[in-house]
Amino acid sequence: MADESSKVADAEKRLNDWLPITANRNAKWWYSAFHNVTAMVGAGVLGLPYAMSELGWGPGVTIMVLSWVITLYTLWQLVEMHEIVPGKRFDRYHELGQHAFGEKLGLWVVVPQQLLVEIGVNIVYMVTGGKSLMKIHQIACRHQSCSPIKLTYFIMIFGSVHLFLSHLPSFNSIAVVSLAAAVMSVT
Repeated sequence: MADESSKVADAEKRLNDWLPITANRNAKWWYSAFHNVTAMVGAGVLGLPYAMSELGWGPGVTIMVLSWVITLYTLWQLVEMHEIVPGKRFDRYHELGQHAFGEKLGLWVVVPQQLLVEIGVNIVYMVTGGKSLMKIHQIACRHQSCSPIKLTYFIMIFGSVHLFLSHLPSFNSIAVVSLAAAVMSVT
């Protein structure tokens, strides 16, 4: 029994040493702050004008505060559940799902939702980023005679940058990008 558990522990250690997210655990606390500010404030900044224009000041501010409270609560839950089992870290959502719902059901509960959110968020951010690039192009060419460029090309440009950044080995590699995004989100 002990021999089998040591084999499992060795296999898990080899996997964690191979995975880029767990191989390098020397990030600074401010990296985490940049990433969290960018993730949490970024969506709020994108949603704020729409929420205010559709709901008005009173309900708009109420919904934004409610969204902040829900986000803070779910962040607190994730932090608390990260090390709920002594000696075991849940670094991936599917691991937490497997602990909560069982080995097979945990994957079936977590993975489809995770894929749906990841794909949806990537599509929304690429379209929004493409529209932003197009707006920058229109502003830059306001007094010049630039030929118009289709939105599809701006989305492809933004998607190419997105693809490049997604292949960097860890969040530590994009700390400067997160710092810039956090500064732009707050200001």
